[in-house]
Amino acid sequence: MADYILRRLLYALPTLLGITLLIFFVLRVLPGDPLVILYGEGGANSMSHEDRAALQKKLGFDRPLYQQYLSWLADLLTGDLGHTLARGDSVAEIIRARAVLTSEIAVLAVLISWAVGLPAGIFSAVRHNSTLDYVARFLTIIFLGVPSFWVAMLVVIGSLTFFNYRPPLGIIYPWDDPLANLKIVAGPGVVLGLGTSAYIARLARSTFLEVIREDYIRTARSKGLRERVIVLHHAMRNAILPVLTISGVLFGLLLSASVAVEQAFAVSGLGAALVQAFQERDLLVVQTLVLLYGVVFVVLNLLIDLVYLWIDPRIRYS
Repeated sequence: MADYILRRLLYALPTLLGITLLIFFVLRVLPGDPLVILYGEGGANSMSHEDRAALQKKLGFDRPLYQQYLSWLADLLTGDLGHTLARGDSVAEIIRARAVLTSEIAVLAVLISWAVGLPAGIFSAVRHNSTLDYVARFLTIIFLGVPSFWVAMLVVIGSLTFFNYRPPLGIIYPWDDPLANLKIVAGPGVVLGLGTSAYIARLARSTFLEVIREDYIRTARSKGLRERVIVLHHAMRNAILPVLTISGVLFGLLLSASVAVEQAFAVSGLGAALVQAFQERDLLVVQTLVLLYGVVFVVLNLLIDLVYLWIDPRIRYS
């Protein structure tokens, strides 16, 4: 097992390196001058050539791109994440301050997606072609087709218009005020969770339909076992593995969707920090946050592979 984990981590290194290369060089070819963001168009254009050159040297923009890239990698390896261009804030402090809210939203969304999607998929498979099965399939198609940020805007507008409700603004940690913190993360978590649950419900329905038609399920029924025991004990272990696999992929979709949803709910999480960094052309912040999302995605998929062993002991990694 230890050899397998080590091998997977080594396999992840080229993936993470590819992420750093892609985000670094893509940001450099995008239009926009960071100096204009810092000093305004008038201030940047009024600078003398010597002042502009001195400022670019101070920020490190005068060096060749490969040197800037290698310097960034060296800083990452030493734990020095640098500071923002516009305000001089520590990037590490931004991550520490905002990661709590984003993590809560992601965990809540995953729990909701499984709590809603898995039972819906199982019920649709067990009650195949029934009226409730058609209703469940219709609702999943709606959630698959409607973008999460649009649902988020409808929730915000509806709660403000009809209930005059506004969630608290700013960063409130659960250990400071649990109720206020829940009000901040509940909306984004529910919206993202319902959107992701549609994928889980569709796949769970397909896999359960295939499993419950297997010979060993017919044998279990012929022995007089209750349907609940057959579904939860015999069918669940084999049908849930593809759902686990797609959950790792969906988590990447969840991370990208959280950026827009956090903006819609005005949540001061990592997604909002990423959008702000893009607007300010703060290249270092964007690079670091995208890499952080990549690391989380890789680690989560490794954990899902390890969960396979607990669900199905027949699986062996070597």
